[in-house]
Amino acid sequence: MIAGAASRPRVSVFPKCYFDRLCRGEMDYVQWIRSAAALGGEGIEHYDGFFRSFDAAGVDPVVEAMAETGQATSMLCFSPDFTHDDADERARQVERQRRAIDLAVTLGTRYCRTLSGQKRPGLTRQEGMARTVDGLRRSIEYAERRGVVLCLENHYKDGTWRYPEFAQPEDIFLEILDRVDSPYLGVQYDPSNALVGGYDPVRFLGRVMARVVTMHASDRYLTEGAALEDLRQADGTLGYAAQLKHGETGKGLIDYDAIFRILAD
Repeated sequence: MIAGAASRPRVSVFPKCYFDRLCRGEMDYVQWIRSAAALGGEGIEHYDGFFRSFDAAGVDPVVEAMAETGQATSMLCFSPDFTHDDADERARQVERQRRAIDLAVTLGTRYCRTLSGQKRPGLTRQEGMARTVDGLRRSIEYAERRGVVLCLENHYKDGTWRYPEFAQPEDIFLEILDRVDSPYLGVQYDPSNALVGGYDPVRFLGRVMARVVTMHASDRYLTEGAALEDLRQADGTLGYAAQLKHGETGKGLIDYDAIFRILAD
């Protein structure tokens, strides 16, 4: 969903339930794009892992399918790992982010999701903050030249990661925003990720509203007998914790009436 439209938000769709199959190449992404035209959204949010390559052979069929079905690209979802322990790997992550910015331009969107990176064991707040801010600033230099806004998401964990997001805690996320005060760094707001992070999604929206450019209207629920603490016990497990489930928007734990009232003001 893209916020800030003059009349109402524009709604796009994302194949969350097919995420693993699309990343593994077990499901044809172009075919899914064509079928998504019947879902009622105005567009699609892409994930870089759904592309087999970023060259013309990998990207052109997606662009053509989007045009033929009359769908727009709302955002490119991308997951850099700026907090990696190895300096060479951190530099590679910046280069990956720059390639993702180029892909966003090719797909016809000026929004590209970004993250801080994984909170690996032993990573201090000071070091994680320094690495994240450095990676974002170096990426924003390129994003500005390309006319792309990076959208920092209050995130739980990328589906391919072992450890949760370094910037998952509200105070860390807000400090990053304060340190990187640029019109080319906005907020990709996800209320259910705020809930998982242990803070109030509605209050958080009020704090970041001035920089919100996109959002995920996601909803979550926990399996029977599970608690949020169980998610922290799952650190080091590849992908999402089994106790955490995505659900139908409006039927989970998120107060969407309150959220949409804020967005409408």
